[in-house]
Amino acid sequence: MADMNPQLQNDARWQLIERIAASTSFQKSNRLRDLLFFIAEQSLTDETLRLGEHQIGTVVFGKSQDYSAVEDSSVRVHVRQLRLRLYEYFQSEGHDETWTVEIPKGSYNAVFRNSAQASAAVRAGLDRRRWLKLLRLLPWALAALFLVTTCVALLRNPRTATLASPPWPLSQLFDAGNDPVQIVVADANYGILQLFKDQPTTLSEYLSPRFWDTETRAKAQLTFRETRVAGYLSISTLTSFADATVSASLVRLAGSAAGRITINSARNLHPRDLEKGNFIFLGGPRSNPWVSTFQEKLNFTDYINPDDPGSNCFHNLHPRPGEQETYCPIRSAVTSPVYYSTISLVPLPDGNGNALILRGLQEQGTEAMGRFLADPAKRKELQQALGLTGTPKQPIYFEALILTKSIGNTPTATSSIVATRTIHP
Repeated sequence: MADMNPQLQNDARWQLIERIAASTSFQKSNRLRDLLFFIAEQSLTDETLRLGEHQIGTVVFGKSQDYSAVEDSSVRVHVRQLRLRLYEYFQSEGHDETWTVEIPKGSYNAVFRNSAQASAAVRAGLDRRRWLKLLRLLPWALAALFLVTTCVALLRNPRTATLASPPWPLSQLFDAGNDPVQIVVADANYGILQLFKDQPTTLSEYLSPRFWDTETRAKAQLTFRETRVAGYLSISTLTSFADATVSASLVRLAGSAAGRITINSARNLHPRDLEKGNFIFLGGPRSNPWVSTFQEKLNFTDYINPDDPGSNCFHNLHPRPGEQETYCPIRSAVTSPVYYSTISLVPLPDGNGNALILRGLQEQGTEAMGRFLADPAKRKELQQALGLTGTPKQPIYFEALILTKSIGNTPTATSSIVATRTIHP
């Protein structure tokens, strides 16, 4: 495609395109080279032309005239890859180029700048990206700061006993070799975006690149302000204060094995990660969709409270004598609020590792599970409820429903075990 327009051969900008196409970054992708040549040629030939996704799809990708750009995202995917390759070129082989070229987001046209223009644009872009990055990282930075300061405070406090090894049930994760244990915190944005869509979202939909892209937001018929909020949520990563608190508690409990802990967001996990390893999942399936992967092994499932759409309840699939069929949070101006949570230890789908799930229907419930595990008396109580004596050498898979009272929005140490189940893998 480089010889299609001879009038451009002496143009310094076209010569730049030819050097880029011949660079290392483009050697293994004929499709990206064709895409680069087409966009550059059209942009240089007619600077008033506004290239469209459908036009690129039919000319460069050979798609039929009636193909749907809404349903077929291949053009958008390749243009994103092209933007990345251009960035890589100017960061390496092309760092001394007189001209630069980029394809701004939201456009399919190439924009050329000489060195002076490029330097000013880069400085402005860096300043903008720096502020955006700071805004996106702020919640995580605060959570990390809380985690670090908590751990430092625990280490400096002489009254805090340091555990030589993780206690049960954490020991069921750390005793399996020296592999890392991932704490997967909930994705707060996932729950909020479901409220925008006004319908539940499956894990496969959550993992889709089109989970909440521009077209999906348009179909949701949001207001301008809601669209801006949804756009920010779709590209940011936020978690709750409760998850940060529980993560700090788990690091302390891990004792000498704390160095094997990594903390990850539900947004960054991949299905292949669950093929092997050990995990701790925080939150329920409406804030951490990975929990739904293990739902078929669990007796207690959550659903929206029909009497209070703003909260969820637990459904007891197989009630035993003395147990209720449903367990809903109790909020009263007279008595202390009551929350329900579950602690579950289950095998991974392929059996090559284990997962500990601390599931709260609300943030208070998740935080309560962290407090429950941190209390030696509560851990012993849980072992007794499961009929265990001492620490089992082999994983004992189980599920326990926990009731916790709260003062305001803070869970207290007043927790009790409502029901337990032994899970057979």
